[in-house]
Amino acid sequence: MLKKISLLTIATVSAFAMNSAELNINDTDLEISTKFDLGQFNQNVKPNTTFVGFRIVDADNTHGPKNGYKNNPYYEANFLMKKPFSKNGLSIGMGVKFNYTTDFYSLPLGLEATYKIPAKEYIPMYLNGSVYYGPRVLSFGEADRYFEYRISYDIELINDGRLTVGYRSMHTDYQDVRGNYVYNRAFYIGFKFLF
Repeated sequence: MLKKISLLTIATVSAFAMNSAELNINDTDLEISTKFDLGQFNQNVKPNTTFVGFRIVDADNTHGPKNGYKNNPYYEANFLMKKPFSKNGLSIGMGVKFNYTTDFYSLPLGLEATYKIPAKEYIPMYLNGSVYYGPRVLSFGEADRYFEYRISYDIELINDGRLTVGYRSMHTDYQDVRGNYVYNRAFYIGFKFLF
């Protein structure tokens, strides 16, 4: 009996949780990210509102700096609180990240938004956007500041499986001779899985 109750509880919690995994590519860059819904692991947290995640971007210099410096992989751990803003399909969130690449550490703060396009008779579609900024006071090592923005469009082709097309711009500005450093600025296409 306990086994049946446990399985039913896990199935119920999983039905409301929105963990995600995402893979984005273009001709030279690879981005892998994941987010875990803390509401799935902690009954005191409302599902689909609080997330922790990890992201890695392995970007070639094709869409980044043109000053002779080589891009090393970018790593990020993130925390996001997000909730519906209104009944019209708009969700807004506030987040913080810890990011790292060679000689660069920062703690940018930001806003994220998701809008579910009201087209119920068609395939579910979403517009996503985010902006993160880490001024000098939240930048460490050789970092001067961090600025990132992105926008994407998702089409849910199958339940909990989305095709995504987007654009990202990541600036890891340094205090040394690298100066205003565009780590990556590129269009991408990818898959997003919710589970």
